[in-house]
Amino acid sequence: MIPFVRDFDFAYGRCDQVSPLIRRVVANNPGPFTFTGTGTYIVGRDEPGAGVAVIDPGPLDDAHLGALLDAVKGQTVSHVLVTHTHRDHAPLARPFAEAVGAPIMAARPPLRTIHASATLDEEEDDAFLPDLVLKGGERLEGDGWTIEALCTPGHASNHMAFVLEDENALFCGDHVMGWSTTVIAPPDGDMADYMASLDAVIGRDFATLWPTHGAPITDAAPFLQAYRAHRLDREAQVLAQLRAGHARIADVVPVLYAAVDPRLWPAASLSVWAHLIALEKAGRVRATPAPAIDAQWTPV
Repeated sequence: MIPFVRDFDFAYGRCDQVSPLIRRVVANNPGPFTFTGTGTYIVGRDEPGAGVAVIDPGPLDDAHLGALLDAVKGQTVSHVLVTHTHRDHAPLARPFAEAVGAPIMAARPPLRTIHASATLDEEEDDAFLPDLVLKGGERLEGDGWTIEALCTPGHASNHMAFVLEDENALFCGDHVMGWSTTVIAPPDGDMADYMASLDAVIGRDFATLWPTHGAPITDAAPFLQAYRAHRLDREAQVLAQLRAGHARIADVVPVLYAAVDPRLWPAASLSVWAHLIALEKAGRVRATPAPAIDAQWTPV
């Protein structure tokens, strides 16, 4: 069982000091895929004149923009970092960056706009374009802090996490979330990439994970191992359903997600599809006529 963390103290628009170098402001955009809303992180000392970085400014929301500007008033924002281009993370980056005079840094957006599903908050911010493209491995130094860019594709092809070296902490965006498993939605989401990224994060032995949505994960190692085991267990369940004769995703989802609100089944279908695409690439299943969401799948 994944030891989910769903309770934490916050109020919309309030700036909370959550660690010696981290403050958080939560946007009022709750939903089935954003939990309580987008948590924007401010990295640096909370002192007049201090230089800070801001991670995931969030959705277009005037109230959230005002709260962020109030939180950094009297300070210098040197970096605006975005984990990926989904609309609950990226759209406010440009208005905020222009207001504070800082560059936006992120991985290169997908070459084409990819809309996973109208049922998800996973739509791309079509207009997003960083000022500086990160490839991973860059070390960004600020006023008393150092951040490393860490490529973590899977939830999105351009997902970038950020390591706060000074606290051995990871701002993990949507790669890992404390309140739920992460949605992997093809065609941009990729399960094989996700599992490789998850292994890379596990290998770094971080003390704390700071997801963009929800509470921090303070006992990271067992949480990540449970997260990984859940994915492997779900893969085995999908294969078992194929062997039982359920050849289509529409037949598999009601069985595997019987205890889940049917309104979330479209998202579950995308997750099952992501598992099947990875299995097909590994030569363990076959799709007819092609690995589309409405294909017929058979085990090899």
